[in-house]
Amino acid sequence: MATAAAVAWTASSSAQPSPPAPATVADEGPGYAVEDFNYPGADKIQEEQGLVLKRGDGHIVLAECGSESGLMELWVRYRPEHVCFRVTGNSGYLSVEIPAVYGIKGAADQSADVTMTVDNEESHYEVPAGALTNVGETADPEGRDHMLLEITTTK
Repeated sequence: MATAAAVAWTASSSAQPSPPAPATVADEGPGYAVEDFNYPGADKIQEEQGLVLKRGDGHIVLAECGSESGLMELWVRYRPEHVCFRVTGNSGYLSVEIPAVYGIKGAADQSADVTMTVDNEESHYEVPAGALTNVGETADPEGRDHMLLEITTTK
């Protein structure tokens, strides 16, 4: 009888549910972050300031003019104030759509190459660090308004 009781006890104890399998880290962890390089808050900036900031690498960011020295400054015909950017790192990239840009002062320690367009023609300008450079209509023999499309900076 002892053997029958032991067999019954063994059978009943093995019928109990087993604990749940441990979750793997992949099941619980957050998904991968994928950088799309779209400019953060671009819609709000466009609505409030009329500036179209598209994509970049985070090394050229909109800044309040006069908030610090060494900013890149844009002269824009239809704006009462300059448009300024803080430039960081050894290089930077920003895609924009800013119409009627006619002058650019390079950041204190970085030169820039800018791409502009007018009448389906692209123009490229080199902007030395810390120097004011005529671009767009002030460099165009016909004085046409140019749209700023890209800013690339290097130390």
